[in-house]
Amino acid sequence: MRVLVTRASPSAEKTAAKLAALGHTPVLLPLARAIHDQAAIKAALENAKGAFVITSAEALRGLENSPETPFQRRLYAVGEATAKAARAAGFTDVHAAEGTGLSLAALIAGDFASTPHIAPLTYMAGSPRSPDLEAVLAAENIPMDVIEAYRMDAIEPDKSALHALLENPPQAVLLYSQESAQRFFRLSSVFEQPDRFSRTLFICISAKAASAVPPHFSPLIRIAEAPDEASLLKLLAHPSSQN
Repeated sequence: MRVLVTRASPSAEKTAAKLAALGHTPVLLPLARAIHDQAAIKAALENAKGAFVITSAEALRGLENSPETPFQRRLYAVGEATAKAARAAGFTDVHAAEGTGLSLAALIAGDFASTPHIAPLTYMAGSPRSPDLEAVLAAENIPMDVIEAYRMDAIEPDKSALHALLENPPQAVLLYSQESAQRFFRLSSVFEQPDRFSRTLFICISAKAASAVPPHFSPLIRIAEAPDEASLLKLLAHPSSQN
């Protein structure tokens, strides 16, 4: 299958390699770039007293060149893929939730209940982000400092390059977040000529991501069983099964 990847680099290139290994043809169309706030990250590392919290491996990239990073400190990760990235970065006490902010909040709340006087958490957050994690922990009175370590800035593709890329519509589009789905469907080549995508599958990592797909594409939406890339890629037809 010809599969469009809308993720930011370097995640997009990693996904492309996985797709190629599965026999698909990846097409990269990054719709955002990560901008790290190194000053905020440095201040967070200097002031952090308790465990770290991350909901994306992107947060780890801002720590790569920071000698102050306390890799021995506990780190809560939103899912196993992010936890794996944290271990690869050097963290040794990593605890993974089940891939959502709510599951991460439940994991943290359970630990806090058994050790209620732990130091405030430090959440290395991105922008934009889901409010679920912060809302639940605030309701549980669990102290957490929220540091916006990075933001995802939208990229506006060159119109002529975009037209050339989408002239041959992909057979599938991978959508990793509500924001990336919104950006994709705002592209002029998409909303001006929606009929060209009448046979394109929109493969979404979650129901929230799927909610940003316009209703007339509903029959073409596929939602991963779990909010992780492995489950997402399972929804792609095996190349040998295609006509």
